[in-house]
Amino acid sequence: MPVKHILVPTDLSEYADYALDYAIALAQKLQARLTLLHIIHLTPLAMGDIGGAGLVPYLEEMEADAQQRMQTLLNRVHQEGLQGEIAVVQGVPFQTIIDRAGNEEVDMIVMGTHGRTGLIHALMGSVAEKVVRLSPCPVLVTREKTEASDA
Repeated sequence: MPVKHILVPTDLSEYADYALDYAIALAQKLQARLTLLHIIHLTPLAMGDIGGAGLVPYLEEMEADAQQRMQTLLNRVHQEGLQGEIAVVQGVPFQTIIDRAGNEEVDMIVMGTHGRTGLIHALMGSVAEKVVRLSPCPVLVTREKTEASDA
């Protein structure tokens, strides 16, 4: 099955940036296009802290900042001679990634992981782990390069 469309979810972290490097290299070899996806996820707890009237301006500011940062990432994609687009949406990260992959005929997902373990992993779960288990297509999960991986 040829890979022509790669979804690259990003939380705009260094881990996601490293995954984008992988996705770009892979897309160049496969002549695939990239969709860069950023999901704004507000938990009920965070929404309670912000308050009713302050929520709309807060969301607008978050979205504007995310759009600007995503455009910078898309410029990297275009500089490498690849086709791509960006999407900034609100939702639950793992579910939004899975839905997007299914609805947009994505052939592969490339995403980074923070590699959390122990209590933090138990409390927060792993978006990457949920995507791997539930995705309608193959998922490549990257971890940031470490000195041990350089050897």
